Amino acid sequence: MRLKSIMAAAVILMGSAGAHAASATSAHDFTLTSIEFTEMPMAQYDGKAVLLVNTASYCGYTPQYEGLQALWEEYREKGLVVVGVPANDFGDQEPGSERNIKNFCKVNFQVDFPMTKKMVVNGGEGNAEIYDWLASELGEDSRPKWNFHKYLIGKDGKPVAYFTSKVEPQSSELKAAIDQALQ
Repeated sequence: MRLKSIMAAAVILMGSAGAHAASATSAHDFTLTSIEFTEMPMAQYDGKAVLLVNTASYCGYTPQYEGLQALWEEYREKGLVVVGVPANDFGDQEPGSERNIKNFCKVNFQVDFPMTKKMVVNGGEGNAEIYDWLASELGEDSRPKWNFHKYLIGKDGKPVAYFTSKVEPQSSELKAAIDQALQ
């Protein structure tokens, strides 16, 4: 009987988690967990544009950390927040712990933009709710297909656009979208 109660509670919790993504009206409705395992409410970015990027330490796109850090340095005073989301979804290219990831990013790329704990972002089991919500808003084709996929979220918390891994952080395409989102 106890096992049935536990299973029922788990189903209810899982259902309510998915319901949260379905009832969200903006990215500001979500609270992520930082790489230091503290709460990271997206509401703290109200009035700022957010570039949400799923990252990996051992990927051919890993050098994009340098461009992401440069974007952060160039645009943070203008109202852009870069948020790195480590994910091990694609080719097991982020196998380390949060401590390892944070150290790798700091030592190799001097990353000081906010990062979350590792999350599932590809739509699989345990997928992060914010990624489900973004896909529901921008369409299933917007789901990350690889590491360093980028979602641009407007100052109002509404998704603006997504960019595949091939779009470099310093590209004119991405910078133009950021400039537009900051207006």
